[in-house]
Amino acid sequence: MKEKGFFVCIEGLDGCGKTTQTRLLVEGLRRRHYNTVGTAEPSKGKIGRFIQKGFLHGEKRSSSVVEALLFAADRTEHVKREILPALEKGKQVVSDRYVYSSLAYQGATGLDLEWIRTLNKHAIIPDLALFIDVEPTTAIKRLKEKRSVMENLETQRKVRDVYLKFVASGGLLKIDGNGPKKDISKEILNAVLRLLENPSLRSLNHL
Repeated sequence: MKEKGFFVCIEGLDGCGKTTQTRLLVEGLRRRHYNTVGTAEPSKGKIGRFIQKGFLHGEKRSSSVVEALLFAADRTEHVKREILPALEKGKQVVSDRYVYSSLAYQGATGLDLEWIRTLNKHAIIPDLALFIDVEPTTAIKRLKEKRSVMENLETQRKVRDVYLKFVASGGLLKIDGNGPKKDISKEILNAVLRLLENPSLRSLNHL
């Protein structure tokens, strides 16, 4: 019987270090002989590329409804094209952002979370969802001068509040993102290995 794959996503504010930690987690799992692939949202598909070029780096932010619809469409394609095929082959998949980003970023604008969940009903539930937590002021300082339309202090504060609600409800596991990069990486790797090596400890995650 083929071993079941494992899906983990890493969430956080822009500038929290999640892209670096996604890469380090993939490398750490590969060193331990886990067949691991890294991916990200927006994806590299047609819709994801459209989001990157036409929405994230425009002069001003688009309608949050349009954002939610586009990200949900990209996610559906992402799951079908990249995530599910890898999991069906027994691989470990690490995604830099997933459905929690839609809930946090579009939810922070006042959109109904249940409506966003409905849009994403075809998104599979990850085995583990991590939130790298840093203060919004810290995240903004880390960003380069060329920011996306969502990378401002007010937006990031609202987004963090939504993320922390998911932490409180058990949907996300919080990781302190303020320490040295290698310490954060070790904590994340240990959290993933704990579940990989002890499948009985896995609990049903939720959005």
